[in-house]
Amino acid sequence: MKPCGIAILGSTGSIGLNTLKVVDHNPQRFQVKALSAYSNFKLLEEQIRKYKPSHVAVGPQGLDHFKSTGIKGVKFYPIGDCAQIVSLKQVDVVVLGQRGPSALIPFLEALRAGKTVAPANKEALVMAGHLIMDEARRHKARIIPIDSEQSAIFQCLEAQGSKPAFVHLTASGGPLREVRSKDFKRMRPKDILRHPRWTMGPKITVDSATLMNKGFEVIEAMHLFNLSCDQIKVLVHPESIVHSLVEFTDGSLLAQLGITDMRLPIQYALTYPERLPTGLKPLDLVQLGKLTFEAPDLKRFPSLTLAYDAARQAGTLPAVLNAADEEAVEAFLKGRIGFLSIYKVVEKVVLHHTIVKNPSLQDILLADEWARIEARQLMEPRLRR
Repeated sequence: MKPCGIAILGSTGSIGLNTLKVVDHNPQRFQVKALSAYSNFKLLEEQIRKYKPSHVAVGPQGLDHFKSTGIKGVKFYPIGDCAQIVSLKQVDVVVLGQRGPSALIPFLEALRAGKTVAPANKEALVMAGHLIMDEARRHKARIIPIDSEQSAIFQCLEAQGSKPAFVHLTASGGPLREVRSKDFKRMRPKDILRHPRWTMGPKITVDSATLMNKGFEVIEAMHLFNLSCDQIKVLVHPESIVHSLVEFTDGSLLAQLGITDMRLPIQYALTYPERLPTGLKPLDLVQLGKLTFEAPDLKRFPSLTLAYDAARQAGTLPAVLNAADEEAVEAFLKGRIGFLSIYKVVEKVVLHHTIVKNPSLQDILLADEWARIEARQLMEPRLRR
């Protein structure tokens, strides 16, 4: 069997590192053809020497850095040229692990090249899900999500072959699930970044605390599975063992369960439709003892309601929601605003936006830029408390 050629965008981040662990466990099945990383050049250099990709995209100063390493046989690109490496003939699957809107153009180019795309990036689908799904259909390209919740829905639908009545996205509840609302204003980045179940980057961990991350997943699921937002429900599940559920018209529910390890959905995306041993410790339901579920508290976590509103209004509003959230979360992580101001900033930007319906890519990018400027202007000292 010919090895599957893989391009990993964001190879030094959590998704990239877990993807390479999957490669290590199945070396005969995969060959790393391309990598990208924005700034962790030391780790990227180690990856290049070990996996020997032929094409690598790097962030600012990266081209100069790698000129001095003596690495041969690798073509280096500036990070803005990721769209070129995802289109390479030798690449079969593109793992989209890089964070932020920069993943949008490579996502679209990979689909136009007919590749299988395994996205962990939420921003691209939130911003331009309709454009992405149009390109996938037009070029007969497959999208197999590797976020645990979207992968779970994908797996349940593949197993059943029927259109769902509803899907239930599960949420751990994040680091603030058991914290009183009146204590939220005292939360600092160090408090928020201690997630009870998952090891993730700072931005997504903050979004998990506000439940904005789950709101983004609602928008993702709408596009990936051709659903209305009213068909998507959120269920708080602290154990994070049931990754999502699909409900059918007869009332039956299918759930996908598994340990909290990203290698499971990543490997499934890379080997689909096959399933291979992962080498991971299996789930022990007896030891687990119980699974609990509860409704999200929308008064304590209004960001989820805001995301549903953006999903319903659609157009350029989801892109604005995403951009404003990115700016506000970054400001919080840098200590420029308080935790509660994240929601205040994002809500104001969303309410100020004039929505463009059926937007083009240019409309979306302009809306993203507008929202960032608007959010920065709002984040004055008066919002720091």
